[in-house]
Amino acid sequence: MKLSWTPYNLELVHTFTISGFSRKTTPVVITKLEYDGLVGYGEASLPPYLGETQQSVIDFLRKVDLSGFTNPAHMEEILEYVDSIAPGNTAAKASVDIALHDLVGKIIGLPWYKLYGLDRYNVPDTTFTIGIDTDEVVQQKTLEALGRFNILKVKVGGVDDKRMIESIRSVTNLPLAVDANQGWADKYHALDMINLLESKGVVMVEQPMPKQNIDDIAWLTEHSPLPIFADESVQRLADVERLKGVFSGINIKLMKCTGMREAWNMRNLAKFLDMKVMMGCMTETSCAISAAAQLCSGMDFADLDGALLIGNDCFEGATLEDGKIVARDESGIGVRDRGLD
Repeated sequence: MKLSWTPYNLELVHTFTISGFSRKTTPVVITKLEYDGLVGYGEASLPPYLGETQQSVIDFLRKVDLSGFTNPAHMEEILEYVDSIAPGNTAAKASVDIALHDLVGKIIGLPWYKLYGLDRYNVPDTTFTIGIDTDEVVQQKTLEALGRFNILKVKVGGVDDKRMIESIRSVTNLPLAVDANQGWADKYHALDMINLLESKGVVMVEQPMPKQNIDDIAWLTEHSPLPIFADESVQRLADVERLKGVFSGINIKLMKCTGMREAWNMRNLAKFLDMKVMMGCMTETSCAISAAAQLCSGMDFADLDGALLIGNDCFEGATLEDGKIVARDESGIGVRDRGLD
């Protein structure tokens, strides 16, 4: 197996603002894993808050030596080795994991949703994210989403939360999910906001408070009329069980959990624990989005709009159909390389 990589910068269609910062681009690293004439594609998406950079990913990938593995199908052994190279580096590890899954799926000749025994159409509607912005821009983004999406995701957690909701409600009554990105510091304020949001057609709340405030979040979840999902509080498989009773559910992201192998295990453990499950994403190309789409069947929520937020997607993959991100019926993760700009 030959591993190679290329840095690439994603250009967002709109400036993206959440509680804490704004950005117009997202750096990624595209990986390729070649074996016996086949190519598997992977991706590391690197928003600033993840703590990885293109250089740190490349430095990690240079340490990956696959010469000791003669059969790509020995996935557990290969990915255990990759995970052991260094702590952290979850997006870098995900880029290898995704490429390996794509390669092995192509060797077998099946898409991963079939290998998992899932139905690619049995997926929740994906949210479309509206970042914190002026009334005019929020309304413009909302109008652009109408007719394409059945649920919107609103970034809150600042001083303009009520204004954001009212701006959206001035143009649509679509159901809303909200993501506070740890932006509410006080549990009583958070509960007041959630009660207000429920009256405005909000159906779920993501990471309302700082991740270290476990007791306050557990109290909030107990009293909230809406399900509360962990994002920043949950990274990998080891985090899931300790969050039982703290959150209603978890948001799984490939870039946080090292890829498809661990995401699949997180999904199954959360369901075993009777927790709700959401498939999320960073700003990503259709490569990583297509990988996530393979796992999405049977989940409660999906936030897989990452490739729809950029103007220079270098892959073709999972498609938006009736408000859902649907995996292609093609082997591997179902992507085709369109070439880097």
